[in-house]
Amino acid sequence: MKHHLATIALGPLLVAQGIYVRRHTPKLPEPPGPRAGIVGDGPPLRLLITGDSAAAGVGASSQDEALSGRLVSDLSSSYRLDWRLEARTGATTRQTLTRLQRLGGSQFDVLVTSLGVNDVTRAISEAEWLAGQRQLRSLARQTLGVSLIIVAGLPPVERFPALPQPLRWYLGQRALHFSRLLRNDLEADPSAHFLDLRFSLDQSLMASDGFHPGPVIYAEWASRVAAIVRTARQG
Repeated sequence: MKHHLATIALGPLLVAQGIYVRRHTPKLPEPPGPRAGIVGDGPPLRLLITGDSAAAGVGASSQDEALSGRLVSDLSSSYRLDWRLEARTGATTRQTLTRLQRLGGSQFDVLVTSLGVNDVTRAISEAEWLAGQRQLRSLARQTLGVSLIIVAGLPPVERFPALPQPLRWYLGQRALHFSRLLRNDLEADPSAHFLDLRFSLDQSLMASDGFHPGPVIYAEWASRVAAIVRTARQG
């Protein structure tokens, strides 16, 4: 209720700040590098990474330093890894669902997602957020053959240096709320794992735009994903 009242009171200011941020925040590119490949030795593992600009590696200088590159490097030491990155800056859950529907007959064992920030900055409801996430997981299992889904929560938006106050507070509270809803929803889903991205609150580890992860955060993120994969595959 408090958050809702604040939204009404601060509405015009939040809109103005949002426009300012979009116009003046540096637009970092998606880093160069491969987005698919087969590498490593061991049992076969088919991996799909999908989502937004963080999944695409924005904030890293190359895909090798991004989530996909770090994760591929880690998992290829244990598996014959057939991997693919399907991510785009600005992508929402709904847009990503459409993107994955176009993969046709492709099959994967593991899906790693990074979504939510672009949903939070749009006026979608809690019900729409959870419905989109559920549809994405359903598609992954029923169409893409996925048996393990690792879902990243939303990052600590309230600490993003690129956002002015009170926009930072507002989006931070909304992101935290959406992340909690997602975590609770996944508790009833035995093949889906929630990964808390609030493991680093050090702003110096973020990218130069004050909005995206830097290479150190991507490395830790990938390490945590790899640990979940290994545990699940050994079970």
